This record gives sequence, C-alpha cells and structure tokens, in this order.
Amino acid sequence: MSQLQNPDAMRARQFDLIAFDWDGTLFDSTAIITRCIQLAVRDVGGTVPSDKEAAYVIGMGLMQALAHAAPDVPAFKYPELGARYRFHYMARQSDIVLFEGVLPLLADLKARHYLLAVATGKSRRGLDEALRSSQLAGRFDGSRTADETAGKPDPRMLHELMAEFGVPPERTLMIGDTTHDLQMALSAGCASVGVSYGAHEPGDFEALGPRVVAHSVRALHDWLLQNA
Repeated sequence: MSQLQNPDAMRARQFDLIAFDWDGTLFDSTAIITRCIQLAVRDVGGTVPSDKEAAYVIGMGLMQALAHAAPDVPAFKYPELGARYRFHYMARQSDIVLFEGVLPLLADLKARHYLLAVATGKSRRGLDEALRSSQLAGRFDGSRTADETAGKPDPRMLHELMAEFGVPPERTLMIGDTTHDLQMALSAGCASVGVSYGAHEPGDFEALGPRVVAHSVRALHDWLLQNA
C-alpha cells in the first residue's frame, strides 16, 4: 500500500513522547496494592483504610501514599509502616501481571517510532524489578520514579522526561489511571488520557480534561493509533 493509500501515513502525528503510569495502567496491580496498604496499616495499629481510601493513594510516592492512607499512624512509625507494606507486596508480587494487550500496544507504538516512558510512583528498585519480571526491560526510552524526583501530582517527573528527550509539553502525552496522573499532566502543560480500569473512578477525571477515557487496553490501543 502506498503512502497515499494508507490513512495512518497521512494522519498528522500529534505527539512524540508518550509517558505511561505503571500500576493500574500497564500492570494489573490495583487490588494487590490496595490490600497490601490495608495490611501494613493494620500491622502498625492504624485504622485500616477502606478499599476506596487505599486505592486513592496509588500513584503517589510510597511514604506519601501510606501517610495519606493512615492519618492516625504517628510519623515515628512510618519506617515500620513502609517495611510492612514492602513485606506484603513482595509476598504477592509474583501474582501481578501486565494487563492483556499491553505488549502489542507497546510494540505498535515502538514500530511507529514514538518515544515511550514510564512515570510512576514506584521506587526505582520496584520499577526495575517489575520491568524485568514482565519482560519489558529495555522497552522504554526513559523512566522516572517517585524516589528519584518529586512524586505525583507534582509535574517534575514529566518536566524531567521532556527535558531528557527535548520534547515540548504540547508534543507529550501522559496516560494514567488516577487523578494524580492527570493532574500531573495538566500542571506540566501536557495532554492526558485516562484509563477507567485502574485505581480511581473515571467520573473524577472530567475536571482534569483528558483527551479521552479508555475503558480497556484495546480501546486505548485503538485511540492511540488513530489520534496520537
């Protein structure tokens, strides 16, 4: 098929850099993270948060998230709280897998020469381990984690990724499952896409102006190929 016959070749490219959140966007981890937060809070004697309260903090840096989820736990117990979360997460991490369809989505974007990045509330160690276990090591051009820069919704992660690749905000797209992701994009001057199958209720996304809310990885894949 010639370029003139191929509608994909004719369509103007909107973005150069596509940044993905990890947990709840690419990695099917929301339920397990929620449970690990609850167990960690219980272990240190705090009031166990509801599923909704625990899920709300997903995407933040670990200690920021745990402090928000357990406001009655005193600060001197934060190291223990973090250690208990890591204990419970490590015991369950082998049960976490990529959402179905993520691998072909990333392969198609790579084939179209987009720059791909991860912007996550995970630690560097946690992200590197997740990339290895999911066979995605080396698939992304760059990444930022909450322990090496500011956590979401601060826009610094996106600012650093854009500076690294020399891509301006109007050519950058952030994809995530939480209001923290979409607020980060808005603050950085970037477009965003929300996904409804992760940690936050999609009804909360509207005020943050995502281009679209995708209800499955397949829907996200189709939208990106047609609109990114």
